[in-house]
Formats: sequence, structure tokens, C-alpha cells
Amino acid sequence: MKVGLIIIGDEILSGKRRDMHLAKFIELLAARGMQLAWAQYLGDEREHIAAQLRQAFASGDLVISCGGIGATPDDHTRQAAAAALGRELVLHPEAKALIWERICLMADEQGQARPEPEAGDTLRRLEMGLFPQGADIIPNPFNKIPGFSVGTVYFVPGFPVMAHPMMEWVLDQRHADLHRALGVQEKSLIVQGAMEASLSPLMEAVESAFAGIKVFSLPSVDHPQWGRHIELGVKGEAAQLDAAYAMLKTGVIDFGAHIGTELVR
Repeated sequence: MKVGLIIIGDEILSGKRRDMHLAKFIELLAARGMQLAWAQYLGDEREHIAAQLRQAFASGDLVISCGGIGATPDDHTRQAAAAALGRELVLHPEAKALIWERICLMADEQGQARPEPEAGDTLRRLEMGLFPQGADIIPNPFNKIPGFSVGTVYFVPGFPVMAHPMMEWVLDQRHADLHRALGVQEKSLIVQGAMEASLSPLMEAVESAFAGIKVFSLPSVDHPQWGRHIELGVKGEAAQLDAAYAMLKTGVIDFGAHIGTELVR
């Protein structure tokens, strides 16, 4: 099972808001021995969101989608998820109760009378509990307005203060069995005196010899410590990592390049 992240919102793509989700999710995964496989940024276009969610549902990946689950005209994620699944949007009974609890709490805190359950404003706010039929809820510790999930695709708000603890809940309450199970380790070395292109045959040979191992190269021209160099390494499951790294290192030595610092992550 791979792990993916979808971040939705025109405000992210336009630069009006800075994305706070990608780095945080990577951090949360790393703390649990897991790694992000892919990420997507989408604008507020319902049909496009639905198309991408259709792929997410079909993938079987663990996917968290951030943003667009509110009830304003520019929020499309709930409707897009329903369209992707071919299901109706229905008011989730537990979400309804939580939203109503929040409405009453806010009225009490402001010293106002509690609104009527059937008042127009109440009904509009309850729309935040309209989820695809069969969805489960994700608790929101910040203001109780829940997110939702269908299968292994999870939907949380765009506000980081809400989304990030909800991400943690998903990882710990729904996928604790994956902690350390999806971890990818890597080993690399600093190579000086070689060009990336000249090392490509070696990189291809290592990947061919070890299925599931990826070889990477990260060139730098002005590193304060190592100057011009290539960080060359392998990443993958621990069972094959040492042998793949040994083959890579031997190949660099045979090539005649200088090996500097060796790194393990």
C-alpha cells in the first residue's frame, strides 16, 4: 500500500496561501516509519477533483485529501467524492449531531439564543455533514466539525490547525498496522570527480539487479562542505539495501571517482 496526499484549493495554486500540509504530512509519516509516495495539488474545479479522486479510490492507496469540504460555493470536495464513487450525498447522523452541538456551543458562548434546528442558517451549516453514502467520520478535535472517509481515502479540512491532528488520527487509529511496515531506508555516498551521465550505466545495473530498489543521484555545484559533487545512493527495503549499496559503492570505486562521506537515513 502506497501513501498519497491531495491538496485542494485555488488559493494554494495562486500563491494567496502557502501550503502547510505536504511538509507536515511527510513529518508525521516519518515519525511512524512511513513514507509519502505521491502528492497532487488541485484547483477548485469539481470535475477535475472527481477525476483524480476516482483514481485515488481505485488505487487502494492510503490517501489523505485536504481542503474543500466546507459548505460554501467554492467547496467542491464532498460533491466530487460522491460523483467519483457514484453515490448520493446524505446527511451523516453522527456528523449532524456534532455540527448541531457546535452550533449550540457557539450560541451559548456568544450569549445568544440557540437557533431553531430547521432555520435556514442551521440547515446551511448542516450541509457540512453531507457525505457520500456509507462514509465514516473523522473526528475534528479543534471544532468538532468532522471530516469523512470512504475506504482508505480520507477527507479533512484545509485549515492546518484542524487537518494535522486529523491526519495523525487517521495514521494512528486506522493504520497503526502500517507503522514501520512501509518504511523505506536509504544509503548514499558523496561522489566527486564524476558526471551524472557517466554513472548512469552503473545506476541502471543496480536497479536491474535489485527489484524494489531505487537508485538516486542529487548533483550539487556549490555545496559549502563538499563543493561540486553528486550524492549517489539507493533506497528501498532493508533486506536488499546493503547488497545494493555495496554494488553501487564498488562500481563508483571501479569507475575511479573519489568517495567522500557516506550517509544512512
